[in-house]
Amino acid sequence: MVARFSVPRCPSALTGIVLTIAATAAFSVLDAGSKYVGSLVPIFMALWLRYSLQSIFTIGFATSRWGTAIFRTRHWRFQLARGMLFCLSNACAMMSLRYLPLAEFTAIIAMTPIAMTLVAALWLKQPVSRLRWLLVFVGFAGTLVIIRPGGEGFSFGALFWPLLQLLANTTYQIVSSEMAGRERPETTQIYTSLLAFSLTTLLLPWTWSASMTPALWLGTLAMGLGSAVGHLLLLKAYEYARPATITPFLYSQIPFALCAGWFMYGHIPDQWAVAGMVTIAVGGMLSVWLSVRESR
Repeated sequence: MVARFSVPRCPSALTGIVLTIAATAAFSVLDAGSKYVGSLVPIFMALWLRYSLQSIFTIGFATSRWGTAIFRTRHWRFQLARGMLFCLSNACAMMSLRYLPLAEFTAIIAMTPIAMTLVAALWLKQPVSRLRWLLVFVGFAGTLVIIRPGGEGFSFGALFWPLLQLLANTTYQIVSSEMAGRERPETTQIYTSLLAFSLTTLLLPWTWSASMTPALWLGTLAMGLGSAVGHLLLLKAYEYARPATITPFLYSQIPFALCAGWFMYGHIPDQWAVAGMVTIAVGGMLSVWLSVRESR
């Protein structure tokens, strides 16, 4: 997700919801492409391919509307931190996708709003109600049901990488929220893409180890387009509707990921995995409802 607006520019809840659902579909394309490419080439090579196309698409869109003024920033430290966290989160995501199917991986990442409660309490020292703590434990229980430590087919990587990705993504969201209103969202997206591209370019001489096939190029295109289009659609969604209206519909990415996993790999989650997904989604939406009630 990206930095959020506090007040919509052109209020229209329905438009915002439609754009959000379209964004989650694009993110499912991104994850499907990442799972395919990440299984065939080194992680940092796959990330470099993604960021190169993502940067081209994002810069092309932003400069066509605002010109070179879109590159002006007054918050270099935030931009640098966000770019590094973005890269770390994506690297952990690709490693996670080597161990988990798309739908299960997406459900775990959907725990981010709940995980931010932990950060708010432990790091930012904000008061957290008992009900919010209950939702944290419910979300964690849903994650354990999906991963099932000690169960058949379980490996350490299936637990370590998703949880590390969740930690990196939660910190990334907090940095994004701190930047809300300080920069144009498109400016932030450009610098996030360029910084991630620069970091992976430094490692490219040691990670480029595969010749590009048409299938790899197709997967790379899915990553670049899915990421750029998804983030830009979400940016537009926040122009039409408030975060409290949009956030519950971010969970529509779970069924999109389930369809993508079935279409590409023939994977259908078992009843325990589905129960874990539903638990996380319900816990996340209750967390959003609590935020709206507390703000009122």
